[in-house]
Amino acid sequence: MSADEELQEHAEHASNPFDKKVAASMAVIAAALAVVSVLGHIYTTEELLEQQKASDMWSEYQGKSIRRYESTFVADIMAAVKSPEAAQKYKANIDKYDREGREIQEKAREHEGESKLSGERALRLHFGEVFLEIAIVFASLAILSKREYLWWISLASGAVGAAVALTTALLR
Repeated sequence: MSADEELQEHAEHASNPFDKKVAASMAVIAAALAVVSVLGHIYTTEELLEQQKASDMWSEYQGKSIRRYESTFVADIMAAVKSPEAAQKYKANIDKYDREGREIQEKAREHEGESKLSGERALRLHFGEVFLEIAIVFASLAILSKREYLWWISLASGAVGAAVALTTALLR
């Protein structure tokens, strides 16, 4: 049985005021859980995409490094066979590949930073999700056992989960 079906069943069976309060709080917690869960998945996906972009940039950097090395090699050969025009052409390529390589490194590091930030955000959201799920479990136990202290534990766990999830906004 899914969480939504379980919540609906509990809401239908709620006949006394305590059950109604707990069911209402469960609905709010479940809505928060859904939002936090989706955001956690979005940031996890973003983390992976940014890491892939960084990997692509590092591959491009490696290609530029190989071309720079080849240009250095050919420039040395051209200088040795007394062909200064050809050697100069390859020396210009060396400078071009150096400049492009530095730009690519910078972009790759930016993508790595974005990946790390998305990963940290996803982790916080996942921790918030855990506390929200625990809150639903305690609320269910409160309805089944008619124990008010379990409901208060549920509310506290839900508040912790929401607070942890909200700290995601503080990450920059």
